[in-house]
Amino acid sequence: MPKESEPIFLNNNIAVTCAITKIVAASAAEAELGALFINAKEAKIIRILLAELGHLQPPTPIHVNNTTAVGIVNNTIKRERSGSMEMRYFWLLDQEAQKYMDVRHHPGREHMGDYPSKHHIWKGHLDVWPYYIHMPNSPTHLTRASKPSLR
Repeated sequence: MPKESEPIFLNNNIAVTCAITKIVAASAAEAELGALFINAKEAKIIRILLAELGHLQPPTPIHVNNTTAVGIVNNTIKRERSGSMEMRYFWLLDQEAQKYMDVRHHPGREHMGDYPSKHHIWKGHLDVWPYYIHMPNSPTHLTRASKPSLR
């Protein structure tokens, strides 16, 4: 896990999940928890596979751009009104508590999963292709986004 002041090393993807959730989310936080749940299930399978092959893993770093979802998973905010959220999403709290996952907040510029989920005009794609498609000019590090308090 990179430190706050260090750039983020861009490693290659080992899995990409694209799915449609079968429930209607009542909030952005619940939608983020749903996406996090789907991805964490996939990561758990890969972790178990690697462990069975003798390659124990540190906590899987997961970047989320919704502070409420991160607060729910890290148990740092009260969940008074989260009773209506899908209960299976709270499996994520167990994974975080058992140190299988390391869920952290990363704003849009640091969040590589944010770009593919938005609609862009074709010119917007040209600037980001080197980040998502291996090219000779592909960067190896991602610079940190400035904190909202500094903007």
